[in-house]
Amino acid sequence: MDDIIQELDKAGFVGKIDKRLKTRDLYSHDASMFEMVPELVVAPKDSNDIKELVKVVSENKNQKKHRNLSITARSAGTDMTGGAINESIVMDMTKHFNQIFETNSYEAHAQPGVYYRDFEAETLKHGSLMPSYPASRDLCTIGGMVANNSGGEKSLQYGKTERFVTSLKVIFADGNEYEVRPLNREELKKKMSKKDFEGRLYKRVFELIDNNYDAIKAAEPNVSKDSTGYHLWNVWDRETGIFDLNQIIIGSQGTLGIVTDIRFRLVPAPKHSGSLVIFLRKIDKLGELINKVMSHNPATFEGFDNYTLMLSFKLFFYFRHSLGWWGMIKLGLQLIPSALLLFKGIPKMVLLVEFNGDTPEEVAEKVHKLRKSLGKYGKYAAFEEDETEEEEKKFWIMRRESFNLLRKKVHDKHTAPFIDDLVVPPEHLPKFLPELREIIDRYKLLATVAGHMGDGNFHVIPLMRIEETLERIKLAPSMREVNQLVMKYGGSLSGEHNDGMTRGPWLHQMYEPEIIELFKETKNIFDPDNIFNPHKKTDAKWDFSMSHLREHF
Repeated sequence: MDDIIQELDKAGFVGKIDKRLKTRDLYSHDASMFEMVPELVVAPKDSNDIKELVKVVSENKNQKKHRNLSITARSAGTDMTGGAINESIVMDMTKHFNQIFETNSYEAHAQPGVYYRDFEAETLKHGSLMPSYPASRDLCTIGGMVANNSGGEKSLQYGKTERFVTSLKVIFADGNEYEVRPLNREELKKKMSKKDFEGRLYKRVFELIDNNYDAIKAAEPNVSKDSTGYHLWNVWDRETGIFDLNQIIIGSQGTLGIVTDIRFRLVPAPKHSGSLVIFLRKIDKLGELINKVMSHNPATFEGFDNYTLMLSFKLFFYFRHSLGWWGMIKLGLQLIPSALLLFKGIPKMVLLVEFNGDTPEEVAEKVHKLRKSLGKYGKYAAFEEDETEEEEKKFWIMRRESFNLLRKKVHDKHTAPFIDDLVVPPEHLPKFLPELREIIDRYKLLATVAGHMGDGNFHVIPLMRIEETLERIKLAPSMREVNQLVMKYGGSLSGEHNDGMTRGPWLHQMYEPEIIELFKETKNIFDPDNIFNPHKKTDAKWDFSMSHLREHF
């Protein structure tokens, strides 16, 4: 790669270029079960650096010794599907693309390397929120949220990231930066008339979608949230005449171009919140109960299983790292009333139903009204009314920290997030969940199940010794069975975490061959030389992914 470094120097690349093994090892993994050591790690100073990098990579890609040359944009590295790793060039966006330019009560403008926790601190100063944050809200960046089309506990009320992006700046394969925003018919016609790369791109994408309009619209997953494939069905609407190219860049995991600038629409932050906690001893009535809860229009409806609950109690002292000693003691005192309820039996699931309101009294009324309406479920469940933010915090900590508990505190086994983000319409959950648990148990996988009850999005995180052959051979057959089960109930393989190297090879189980070919053609239109984040999504191969399983933790 020395010749590439020399060319970057000649082109005026002013950011940092690092080829030290120590640095490359540091960037060789994300939150997934995969590992790839890059040849170079670069930290571009500005958009001009990225433009030059793209041009140098494009110009050298056709040489035999550089046929695998490519660029993977990376921010916080919290991706759970291998989307932030690469064997060629990894580009760190957190070093310099970390500016928040403007925030007000309805809009925010920032760069992709900004951590969401810092972004939210600024928006809350204006009483506003970008609500599609994931559980990793304290660790992730807004660029990663766009790349994965992230969602989380607020998605039930507000939807995913795709609903909040108003414009992007993107560097495409020609090495130029473009603003991407929704266009009306006249604006689209003008854009497509241009004879440059941008004009041809818009024209080809429009023709691909318009010529296959009905098939594309029919292919849209019939679920409340989805992060699979490229969302072609959201780009062009014949009725409104709106064409929004952002809708396939969002969720593309950096496979179509490099996002350098983001504008978000914001919503008012809730003033007060409280929760009803439901300790469900039997799940026979789960679907019926979910429908009843949803009729009360909760802001958030989450849940986790008994495995997660018991792990949280077993590893309780872990919480001192995130809460401090006093915070952990306080949490323990708050849990005493809840622990007394558990003497009646360990629940199969713990459900958290959150309401927002303008006053504490409004929140308390909503919580109590739901509790009263669920009276007939008393023989299946116990209830706890947490009417303030302070009271409800304890179980939300367990829910949000469940993955970290697994990843850091269970000895000799490691998180293997490969069936971790499925979506099934909630009415099917009473049948689906026992069948899912049967597969997990049959393959002897130690796994917790947590997720978003209101939209049927579950995170199943097995703990495995994937460095051992007998464990690795479980991956493909168990995943195939879980995928088939999800499809049986009309679901999606990914609600939030995207495809990457994990689910990319399995997209054929979810989409017809015609749609898979349209996805591949989309990638080819944007990135004909495959320089942006290869081996993810549509060109992911199971054998390649399995050959890059992590061996060191």
